[in-house]
Amino acid sequence: MPLTDKNLLIKSVKLVDPLSGFTGQQQDIHIRDGQIRQFGENLNVSDAEVIQMNGACLSPGWFDLNATFGEPGQEVREDLESGSRAAIKGGFTGLALMPDTEPALHSKSEIEFILHKAALQPIEIIPVGAISHKREGKEMAEMYDMWLSGVRAFSDGDRPVQHAGLLTRALQYTSDFGGLIMSNPEDQSIAAGAKVHESLNTLVLGMKGIPSLAEELMVSRDLMLAEYTSCRIHFSTISTAGSVELIRVAKKRGLKVTAAVAAHHLILDDGYLSDFDSNYKVKPPLRGLNDKLALIAGIYDGTIDAVCSQHNPQLIEVKQVEFESAAYGMIGLETCYSLLNMALGPDSIETIVKLLAYSPRTILGLEIPALKIGQAANFTLFDPALKWILKKEDLGSKSLNSPWLGKEIQGKVLAVFVNGHFYKN
Repeated sequence: MPLTDKNLLIKSVKLVDPLSGFTGQQQDIHIRDGQIRQFGENLNVSDAEVIQMNGACLSPGWFDLNATFGEPGQEVREDLESGSRAAIKGGFTGLALMPDTEPALHSKSEIEFILHKAALQPIEIIPVGAISHKREGKEMAEMYDMWLSGVRAFSDGDRPVQHAGLLTRALQYTSDFGGLIMSNPEDQSIAAGAKVHESLNTLVLGMKGIPSLAEELMVSRDLMLAEYTSCRIHFSTISTAGSVELIRVAKKRGLKVTAAVAAHHLILDDGYLSDFDSNYKVKPPLRGLNDKLALIAGIYDGTIDAVCSQHNPQLIEVKQVEFESAAYGMIGLETCYSLLNMALGPDSIETIVKLLAYSPRTILGLEIPALKIGQAANFTLFDPALKWILKKEDLGSKSLNSPWLGKEIQGKVLAVFVNGHFYKN
């Protein structure tokens, strides 16, 4: 439950916000009626509720670029309320909601349904509209109508757009009004229904693999289409060293391209599949060690712009089955920061804030919350050094498909302040 006191004094926080000029300073922060009123050392505010944070880091609130819930149609997996709880647990004050629902978010009516319910939630939820009708990849959805309703980006979610002509038309059409196409790069004729990465590790396990080529061929195609149309394109989740290099070269050539990676791809590789734990079955699949290292290098040199949770809740009956038959995906909102922190190290605080707070909003054209006097308070409090064991009670999600349950991870979200409320984990 949030603290609803309208007069809060948060003591002893380390500010991390290069845009504000406060980075590295240890300050107290006073918030009244949802606005930042003052910063300072040893502040004393009468009648304020005091919250001692003991040097924890405080940054602008984080935003996730790739989360899937189940509402409408599959609320038993996740609805907007439980998904918002999961986001807050993970330090996110906003997120982009993918269109993988039943019905898909492919027209004005579904978008306005989501926006109406989203207005009742504690965080900002921006629905992503489908590129194609029913996400079938055959004909364009009502993208302009969805844009007028509040959509800022378009994707077919976990269904890659196979038809190059359709994607070309979508790029050209949305560029006229400023929309962004999000590509999920996989050539399904190459992937051919395989379940894991194609490597020696998975060959030994006896599982048919998805070659890196399936992703890289589609990245190459979509970069060519973006260049041909002079349009922006965003790659939702890349996973291979080859994809990193293709995007690196495209950026040097001046193409308007951005890319994100799921946090679990920065910490896991296909060596984790040896026990056939279906919680490690994700799409794109866990790749090789060299791919993981290339993704991390891509973060540091600016090729990869953002890190996302790729939160994908699944029910026990479709997840705790034989690996080959299990559904793809893991929940990720609650653990995204911890995985990123472990992958990059606790000395990468400013890089992490850029990946989670600045870049996602910049990609969508949203205002970045600032740590400034007079601004609405929208921030995340976190401790990079804190080690903790993930338990069921730490989850906001309805689903439990996480390989991290019962395991120790490092870096913990302590609290968020959003929409006038302080939520402490």
